[in-house]
Amino acid sequence: MKDNFKKRKNLLNFIRKNREKPQLENKEDDNFNDHLFYKCPNCEKSILKDNLADTNWICSSCGFYLPLNSKERLDFVMDIGYEEIQGQVKYSNPLDFPNYIEKLEGNKKKSGQDEAIRVALGKIKGSSCIVAVLDSSFLMGSMGTYVGEEVTKAFEKAMDLNLPVIIFSASGGARMQEGILSLMQMAKTSNAVRQHSEKGLLYISCLTNPTTGGVTASFASLGDVIIAEPKALIGFAGPRVIKQTIKQDLPEGFQSSEFLMEHGFIDTIVERKDLKEVLSIILKIHGVED
Repeated sequence: MKDNFKKRKNLLNFIRKNREKPQLENKEDDNFNDHLFYKCPNCEKSILKDNLADTNWICSSCGFYLPLNSKERLDFVMDIGYEEIQGQVKYSNPLDFPNYIEKLEGNKKKSGQDEAIRVALGKIKGSSCIVAVLDSSFLMGSMGTYVGEEVTKAFEKAMDLNLPVIIFSASGGARMQEGILSLMQMAKTSNAVRQHSEKGLLYISCLTNPTTGGVTASFASLGDVIIAEPKALIGFAGPRVIKQTIKQDLPEGFQSSEFLMEHGFIDTIVERKDLKEVLSIILKIHGVED
């Protein structure tokens, strides 16, 4: 009897040690709840992922606008059949920043995106346009040489085709791993906006949460029409840095889209569910047709 019990115990221990753990796709851990639920960063309540599409990726508990990746954003605002036209991504490390290539490859694996931008040629409710989307899931949508080049090429392509440009910004600013080269993209993209404007073509800038740093200080602030999503964080430096610089207390919520609209920095705030319709109306008002 004692020997049988010992054999059974050894067998159970062997099974426990050698049992394969279930693998979850695109996850760094085996937390089953993370696979099914999305945790709102604002109220920290769990939301069933299957329900997010029905609410346009807005938290049903607090109304917080959850981020869309670049592919989701294009699918959300553009008509079916758009064509992605961004260039092929080739990772490089121009300043030999330590572990930069590994970081890029890790972000690609984690986010499912090749880089921090997608560019598409297509239509919004029948009106032709070029749409670029920064992707905060890839290195916080930061602007390096690739992003700057793709923004510039989007405006150049639009000039060739006589089309308007729409850019959705969601960025932490210029990419620190590329140093001065990333800062140069501010001037490069701003010049592309100027050339596009001089041809009499429309540029709509859509600011989403967050839009900060060198992106705010360049093409994101240069739209003929500037739209923002509700309660988006929009600014250059963080509140603490600004306060330390100017030695003054700052108004509450001074970097929110609502505050900036009140003070004339943006033209209008549009709820996500109305965004495609509003963009279509703006394009048609400016004479953009098929």
